[in-house]
Amino acid sequence: VEGTMELPNILALSHRLNGRQRVDEAPVYPGNLSEVPVDKFTAFGEAYLRDTRIHRKLGKTYFIDKMPNNFRHIGLIHMILPNAKIIDARRGAMGCCFSGFKQLFAEGQEFTYGLEEVGRYYRDYVDLMDHWDRVLPGRVLRVRYADVVADLETQVRRILDYCGLPFEQACVDFHQTARSVRTPSSEQVRQPIFRDGLDQWKPYDVWLSPLREALGDALVRYRA
Repeated sequence: VEGTMELPNILALSHRLNGRQRVDEAPVYPGNLSEVPVDKFTAFGEAYLRDTRIHRKLGKTYFIDKMPNNFRHIGLIHMILPNAKIIDARRGAMGCCFSGFKQLFAEGQEFTYGLEEVGRYYRDYVDLMDHWDRVLPGRVLRVRYADVVADLETQVRRILDYCGLPFEQACVDFHQTARSVRTPSSEQVRQPIFRDGLDQWKPYDVWLSPLREALGDALVRYRA
């Protein structure tokens, strides 16, 4: 497996499928996917692989596109890349939202700028993933962050089995890698798995009521 990158290609394709529209017009994507000819989906998939080749220097069988908002486009990904392995790396509701809120993203993640906004976004994410599970059963592997922290090797083996890859000790000893990392997690991947991230939000709990209210039943449903 080669690298982990946040690539804009899926988002760019979704914008292309939506076409030129005024701000006050309702989006046509993803509702228009049923009108796209099958050969177009094939061409889109080939274009994605071709356009992302520049990021694949080692010629490995797999590479990872971990753009956070790709979950919104799983239907599109399923159609253009039928052999893609899709993994839902799910962190607990409060921990995930607090982590996003305290990280100042320059662009693309504006929903993290407010507690209510990030709570609603997470709730919508849980709803949408429930939808993908219904219409594409078995297509997405869900990996819970808390389970990874509790038993890293077991979860690594689950992921590798899903991807049809053999187990390698380096997957467990990931923090010893010398590869470059160009995402907000660049410092975290230099350290072993630790439990501190699970409950970083708790010292600030008294100020997080707006987040909890926005999450609603997603506070429980995310565990499904």
